[in-house]
Amino acid sequence: MRHRVSVKKFNRTSAHRKAMLSNMLTSLLKYEKIETTKEKGRAIKQLADKIIYRAKTDNLHNRRIIAKYIKDETVLRKLFNDIAPKYADRNGGFVRKILSYKRFGDNADMCVVMLCDGSSAKTEVKK
Repeated sequence: MRHRVSVKKFNRTSAHRKAMLSNMLTSLLKYEKIETTKEKGRAIKQLADKIIYRAKTDNLHNRRIIAKYIKDETVLRKLFNDIAPKYADRNGGFVRKILSYKRFGDNADMCVVMLCDGSSAKTEVKK
């Protein structure tokens, strides 16, 4: 039973899963929008929210912790200089996950994971 287990294994080894999430997080911060499956999107959203929240306070300890996940120096610089100051007045909800379609080959639910804009105003949905 999976009582109180919050991380999905994605049928991968721990090293493969860690590398996959690290690469997806780097791509999300580099391009500010990625397309992936629903479950991977959920996992990357949780991780990205924690990373961005930690990046809001720029000190050596936080830089070293975040550098475990983000190997690219330019993306790391972009996170601390551009992305994190944009969310200085927000306490959470830095990343948005929107379901888009079902993939043709295996009918997997796909979603778009993107960084929210810096303002705290909610977007209106038209019907």
